[in-house]
Amino acid sequence: MSRLYASALRSFGSRSPSAILRRFIIRDVERNSLWNSGRGYEASSVFLRQFNSPDDIHRENYALTAVQKGHHHRGNRRNWRDQGFWSFRFLLGGIGLTIALCDAPYFTKGQEKRFFRAAQYGNIPDLKKSISEGIDPDSRHPLGWTALHSAAINGKTEALKFLITSGADVNAGDEFVNVYKTAIEKGLHSLDVLTKREEEFSDRLNNRATFKGFTALHYAVLADSLSCVKILLEAGANPTIENDTGHRAVEYARDDEIKDLLTKQSHKYDELMKEKEAEERRRFPLEKRLKEHIVGQEGPISVVASTIRRKENGWIDEEHPLVFLFLGSSGIGKTELAKQLAAYIHKNKPDGFIRLDMSEYQEKHEVAKLIGAPPGYVGHDDGGQLTKLLKKKPNAVVLFDEVDKAHPDVLTVLLQLFDEGRLTDGKGKTIECKNAIFIMTSNLASEEIAEHAIQLRAEAERLLNQRLDKSESEDQTPEQIVISRNFKDEVVRPILKAHFRRDEFLGRINEIVYFLPFSRAELIKLVARELDAWAKRARERHMIELRWDREVLSALADGYDVHYGARSIKYEVERRVVNQLAAAHERGQITKKCCVKLKAKWQESGVSIGLSVRPAGVKDFVDIDETDNVIKNVNSKFEF
Repeated sequence: MSRLYASALRSFGSRSPSAILRRFIIRDVERNSLWNSGRGYEASSVFLRQFNSPDDIHRENYALTAVQKGHHHRGNRRNWRDQGFWSFRFLLGGIGLTIALCDAPYFTKGQEKRFFRAAQYGNIPDLKKSISEGIDPDSRHPLGWTALHSAAINGKTEALKFLITSGADVNAGDEFVNVYKTAIEKGLHSLDVLTKREEEFSDRLNNRATFKGFTALHYAVLADSLSCVKILLEAGANPTIENDTGHRAVEYARDDEIKDLLTKQSHKYDELMKEKEAEERRRFPLEKRLKEHIVGQEGPISVVASTIRRKENGWIDEEHPLVFLFLGSSGIGKTELAKQLAAYIHKNKPDGFIRLDMSEYQEKHEVAKLIGAPPGYVGHDDGGQLTKLLKKKPNAVVLFDEVDKAHPDVLTVLLQLFDEGRLTDGKGKTIECKNAIFIMTSNLASEEIAEHAIQLRAEAERLLNQRLDKSESEDQTPEQIVISRNFKDEVVRPILKAHFRRDEFLGRINEIVYFLPFSRAELIKLVARELDAWAKRARERHMIELRWDREVLSALADGYDVHYGARSIKYEVERRVVNQLAAAHERGQITKKCCVKLKAKWQESGVSIGLSVRPAGVKDFVDIDETDNVIKNVNSKFEF
């Protein structure tokens, strides 16, 4: 006994007694499975493994009762050392647990503790008292769950009804992950988290499983409570919500009646959501959504939106995935359009967008990095970068950025993917991804497309000027220009064929989308958007108001370079505006709560941007003359 206590002291040095006792208990659990011997796991490995499937969770629940009944038989098989130290361990464990719970920082408010206890045990008077005292029905336990979750897992129907009528969110997800990860996130001991989870939520659940994203409906199904399931469904619970491991509540159902009820409700909810989404698409078409984030590019947006509309309404070949090739110069919106398309289709879920930089696949052997190494090679168990992500999200939007830089053997792998919507990984397993959308971007023929578009735009502007006798506003947009079929066949396609060297690859592309250089009106919008972003930063970071006039937008738009696209506007604003702001801020010429106005100054050598400042409490603006000389020197060093 003295050796055990001395080893604990040696391990912890000068730590507090409560910390020593807590760690002693954890070590005892790891060696002897003191608390969890009947649950079939050891503490040394339990927290490193995650059991996320419904079968794993139910398997643990089924085993619990049987093990508890036979727990005393295990004690007869313990060795003499365990029997000799049992009473000491139990006593020391109880003392340590008491100190650990007293040290726990997550229950300082007695009202919240009473509220969650009342939900757990169905104590309606205490629930009413807590709500009347101002407790939010959606308030969360320090470990992540809500009172509605607690009532659902414990089958307290009356508590469910009361919480719902009090305004609790029936679709709120649990933030509790598992014992080990939650302990790390909260900065607590895993034993404290385990104790709280079992005492203040439920002791029927597998503590190795991941419960993040579980709704009250998930927990009601785990509790096999048909009455709770009906109450939640009547209150508007969404049966199609998936937890973080991608499972709906119906997948955890063991009772046939609950399973049938959830299946029917899921079908009804899916149909209702389809009708709502269709109505929303009619009121707010995809073109409008994309134009909120992308300046210009009317043609590409129209082509992509039309194709996606066919897919959403079932007017598409379901045996083949959609494949796009975006052509145009750098910084013109190709990647941004792919991102916004993924955000629209997958409701801003991060796993709905897969981006691969094909410049990383310039060598032949890097095919293995894409689909996984074959058996016997290093990295075989890791899987491929593409196949691993497609397994998780077979209907994702996949972007192959700068596909012209990839090795020809990589393109050969993509042939099967684009044609049949399936891909075989290095382990020989086939991944079906016919519902995925594949987008390739390339700078091939970008100069030819830009020159042709400039010629077409100049001709359109000339016709517009003839019709209007001179345009009154530079924002006025000429007729939309369209790349001719003759130009596509005689100029662009030979360039693509010469590079890819195979017609079968180009034949698998549904749409080749052409991105054109920005018009003058679009450049003004780009400059305004960039200045708006900097004005927001100035307001949030420095409490400085930033203003500008029309002439500033026009002067900054002159910095557009067709080869660099929107990036050239970004760099122009940084050089000519942000550099001045930073220099004036450093010298103390602009301070908090002041207003800075950008002004265009016309000179013989061109247009320069100047600053005028109005300090807080002053009516008039004062020019900052010194910054003109500063910015001229800076520009001379950073010209393209």
